Amino acid sequence: MNLAGVPLFGGWFVLSVELAAAVAILAAVRWRHRRTWRLWLPLAAAAGTAAVLTTYWVLSRRDLAPDAAPWTFWIWLSLTVALMFLVPAAWMGARWWRRITGVVAVGLTVVCVALAANQWAGFYPTAGRAWQGLTAQPLPGQISFATLPGLRGNPEPDGKIVPLRTSDSVSRFHHRTEYVYLPPAWFAGQVPPRLPAVVMIGGVVTTPEDWVRSGSALQTVRNYAATHHGQAPILVFVDPTGSLSNDTECVDGPHGNVDTHISKEVRPAVISGFGASARPDSWAVAGWSMGGTCAIDLTVEHPDLFRTFLDISGDVGPNLGNRAQTTSTLFGGRAADWDRFDPATVMRNHGPYAGVGGWFQSEGHRRSGPGLTSPQIRATQTLSAVARNNIDVVVRPVPGRHNWQFAGQAFTDALPWLMARIDAPN
Repeated sequence: MNLAGVPLFGGWFVLSVELAAAVAILAAVRWRHRRTWRLWLPLAAAAGTAAVLTTYWVLSRRDLAPDAAPWTFWIWLSLTVALMFLVPAAWMGARWWRRITGVVAVGLTVVCVALAANQWAGFYPTAGRAWQGLTAQPLPGQISFATLPGLRGNPEPDGKIVPLRTSDSVSRFHHRTEYVYLPPAWFAGQVPPRLPAVVMIGGVVTTPEDWVRSGSALQTVRNYAATHHGQAPILVFVDPTGSLSNDTECVDGPHGNVDTHISKEVRPAVISGFGASARPDSWAVAGWSMGGTCAIDLTVEHPDLFRTFLDISGDVGPNLGNRAQTTSTLFGGRAADWDRFDPATVMRNHGPYAGVGGWFQSEGHRRSGPGLTSPQIRATQTLSAVARNNIDVVVRPVPGRHNWQFAGQAFTDALPWLMARIDAPN
């Protein structure tokens, strides 16, 4: 059996883990005394319910679409918290094997929560992808920067991924390793051609590798290159957060000067290190979820650097709650930064743009309808209405869920349009 190919978005493996967890729960919490049931069961049920309500509230505050979560996520979350009360209570007078079963039950429910969350976000479709991501395995086709000179002039039909050397001397933003994908055309000739480039940005909980492992961006651009004589953009997989728990919204502020990092450190490093075109109309920013907000924000704020954006299910602007909360937390209380980084405000204040274009692709909930549109659809409606005054836009509301599979499909949909804009002769 190929364990690397075990599906994680459903199927026999997920069902087997859920059944094993259910059996372990029944074995672990079997009690003889009704008084124990009357005392601990209501407490455990209350704790599980509180965990669900709190998680729903937090996700709602961050516009992370908790309504789109699979029902199994909420059930296993509540059971996990409830078991933390029930298992210790069941240990009194229990045999050793039942106590071990209790520990196993808690562990299995945690795994079930993780599997349900993975199905919701669409991070890892298979066990192999999950293992690669969780153990920080090299990306497909990854090589070191030092080996690049030896490949010049040699056919590289799939292209290569190389770690990107960027400093933080300007931004002081401590980022993780970032990467660059070099398409087959980059390796032809004696010197690198002036290829266009696309900055790729993920969501709040993200790593620079996620567009490759979860968003299938590498396969998408390889497919494009295979039908266009090796021509494809350089993809720049940046780190917009520095960690898994730092929501920066790609602005400059207390969470990190990410806007400065991308515009003044990443972009120059790709131009100088890999010979990418320096023309602003050869540069685009593509992002999903928080990254979608980053994409439009970076472009409308820096049209001298980026002329095209792909906003996939982004928010209406940098957001950590309401305006007062966002200003306080994200901008360190500096009210002027709201006007600097809010894309609708930036577009209104800027006036006509020259040669700037954007693609909006957002998903709707399955229950969407009049009065039930998703936050992403509402954000697209708001921003595209402002952008249409002076920016060429494409708007594509598509049924789907707020996950990496939707993001990957949106990138596939938009890539020909994007290349038509940024792949002009230098």
